[in-house]
This record gives sequence, C-alpha cells and structure tokens, in this order.
Amino acid sequence: MTSAEILLGLVTAQRAGELVLSHHNTRRLKARGAFEAAARHYPLMVALHAAWLVSLWVFGHDQPLNGLALIVYLFLQILRFWVMRTLGPRWTTRIIVLPGEPLVSAGPYRYLTHPNYAVVAGEIAVLPLVLGLPWVAVVFTILNAGILFIRIRAETRALEAARAAS
Repeated sequence: MTSAEILLGLVTAQRAGELVLSHHNTRRLKARGAFEAAARHYPLMVALHAAWLVSLWVFGHDQPLNGLALIVYLFLQILRFWVMRTLGPRWTTRIIVLPGEPLVSAGPYRYLTHPNYAVVAGEIAVLPLVLGLPWVAVVFTILNAGILFIRIRAETRALEAARAAS
C-alpha cells in the first residue's frame, strides 16, 4: 500500500463519515421544523465531489506525496473541523434552514460568510497537488466554482428569506 493510497483512504473515510453525520443532522433539523432549500443542485454537487475523489484514486494512488502541499491540506482540515464544530448539529452538506434561528456568527463565521465553502475550494485545489496532479486541481476547481456560484446564491436567498419571515 502506498502513502498516497493511505491518504486517499483516510480522505474517503472522512467524506463517508461526513455524509453520515450530515444525514443525521439533517433529520434532526427537519424534525425541529427546518426545511431544505435549493435541493435540485445537490446531486450535481455530490457527483462532482465523487468524480474528484475517483479521479484522485485513479490518477494519484501511486504518486509520491508533496510534503508542502500536504501541510497546507492538513491545515485546511483544521479549518474544516473548526467550521463543523462551530455549526455543531446545524452542520450539513445540504442547505437546511431552521426558521427563527439566528445566523451563526461565531468561530470562522466572524471572518467569512461561507468559510466551509472556502475550505472545500481549498481542498479541491490542494489535495490533487499533494499527489502531483495539477490538472485535476485546475479542472475540479473550475467545476466547483460553478457549483458554488449556484449554491452560495441559493443559500444566501434561503437564509435571507428565513430571517425576513422571523
């Protein structure tokens, strides 16, 4: 087993665990009266992330690791966990709005409106560089930017509508 395969195995397990946590949090939020906004683009986002991960496995499983890029990627993981911890049971991979709840303004949300998307954009660009795959970084960064353009606008509209209704 190569070091790249170990890294990709850890990333794959992390993403699978996050999907389980997201599903759990989504169910609990909906039980409290939350609703999902702009669900139509979600399958496209999941497909993009799956294709990114598959491309890393196919083209990077036997590549040596770039140490500097790996350090940047690990730093992004610290930021990811900071975002997830700040949101706690409100963290999901979907746009879930809980009417009447104030927007989160603690942790990384003091500095950025959408820190999770900044972290994900960084991960999509940096992990391929860890594996020496700059073309994967470029292709998926561009595709992710398109999805984030749609998603951030949809999330902003949903949160503003919920805040106006409160």
